[in-house]
Amino acid sequence: MRPLVGKRILDLSRLLPGPFATLVLADLGATVDKIEDLAGGDYLRHMPPAVAGESAAFQLLNRGKRSALLDLKRPEGRAVFERLVGSYDVLFEQFRPGVLDRLGLGHDVLRRKFPKLVICALTGYGQEGPLKHRAGHDIDYLARGGLLGSQGPEDGPPQPPGFQLADVSGGMWSVIAILAALAERDRTGEGRVLDISMTDGILGFATATLGAALAGETRPRGGDTLVGGIAPYGTYVSKDGHPFALGALEPKFWISFCTAAGIEPRMEALLPGPHQAEIKATVRDAFAQKTRDEWIAIGASHDCCLEPVVLPNELRDDPLMKARELFFDIPSPRGDIPQVRLPVTPRDVAFAPPPRSGEHTRVIFREAGFSDAEIDDLVRAGVLRQGESG
Repeated sequence: MRPLVGKRILDLSRLLPGPFATLVLADLGATVDKIEDLAGGDYLRHMPPAVAGESAAFQLLNRGKRSALLDLKRPEGRAVFERLVGSYDVLFEQFRPGVLDRLGLGHDVLRRKFPKLVICALTGYGQEGPLKHRAGHDIDYLARGGLLGSQGPEDGPPQPPGFQLADVSGGMWSVIAILAALAERDRTGEGRVLDISMTDGILGFATATLGAALAGETRPRGGDTLVGGIAPYGTYVSKDGHPFALGALEPKFWISFCTAAGIEPRMEALLPGPHQAEIKATVRDAFAQKTRDEWIAIGASHDCCLEPVVLPNELRDDPLMKARELFFDIPSPRGDIPQVRLPVTPRDVAFAPPPRSGEHTRVIFREAGFSDAEIDDLVRAGVLRQGESG
C-alpha cells in the first residue's frame, strides 16, 4: 500500500515533529527531499547515541528520504529554492511564523507563483494568536494545551511524560491535513496553506479530562480515572521488582483481577475518591506477593487487562513485537540500520537507508530542471553542497 507514489514533498523541517510527518508520507510512497543548511543540517543528525555512524533517532525518522544542502541565507540560494519548489506537490516547513516572509519566500508569495502548491506549516502555537512567535518544545505545548495540568502527583508539580505527544501528534495531524489537501486539489486544482499547531493537536488526546472540565467539574491533578486516580487503573510492582500495568476499568475485568489476586472486589474502586488510598494499598500488597512470571501467567489466564511493563531495551525481543514484525533492519554500506515499522509502513518494500547530509544534492536539482553546469556553478559559489554518499 503505497498510494502516494508520484507525489513529491519538499521538507524544510528538522528534529522530530516534521520529520515524523514526512516519514509517514515517505512510507506511503511519496518522494521526500530534505533541504538542509550548510552548517550541519538537521540538528538530530548529531544527537547521540549513534548507530552505523549517525544518530539512531535521525535514522529512525528519515529512511527512504533524500537530502540536499542549500544556503537559504543568501539571495542566490533563495532564488534557487524558489525555482526548485515549483516541481513539488507539498512544501513542509516548521519555522516560526514570519521566518519565510523575511527570506522573501512567504506563503503568499509561493502560493501566488505556484497555485497548486500545498504548504504545510507546523508550529508550536499556530500562525495566528498571542504566542505565535514564542519558542517552545513538547512539554510547553502539553502545558499550554491543558494535558500536563491533569497529571500528578497531586502534591507536587506534574510529572513530565516519557514521550513527545505534542511533537508526534503534530506530525500525525500534518499528514492527515496534507492527504486531505491533496484530495481537494485533485478536485479543484488549487493548493492551500495548512496551519497546524502542536498545541491545538493535543486537545483531542485530553477528551476525558476536557469533558469533565467543560461540564464544570474541578478534579485534583492525578485524581481522575485515567491518570492514576483509581486502583484498577495504575501501575504496580511485583515481588521481584518488575512493574505491571493494570487497566481493569470495567467491572468484569476488576472482578476477574481480584479473583486471581485473592482480594475482595470492592466496586467503589471504580470511582475516584478518598477511599482509593486504602484500595490501592491492598492492590500494592497483592502485587508484592507474586513474582513477575506469576503475574504474567495470571494475565494470560484471566481476562483482566493486566500486562507487564516492557522496557525499551526489551522491545525488539518481545513476542508481540516479533509477531507483528515491528522491527526491521535496512542494510547500508555503513552497517545495518535498525528501524521501527509504523502502522502504515509496508512490509514488502526495500527502503533506502536514511540519507547522508547532502547525499542527493545533484540528483534533486537535476530533477528540478537544473543543468549539471548550473549545479557546478552553484556548488563553486557555495550555494549548494554535495555531501557524502552511501
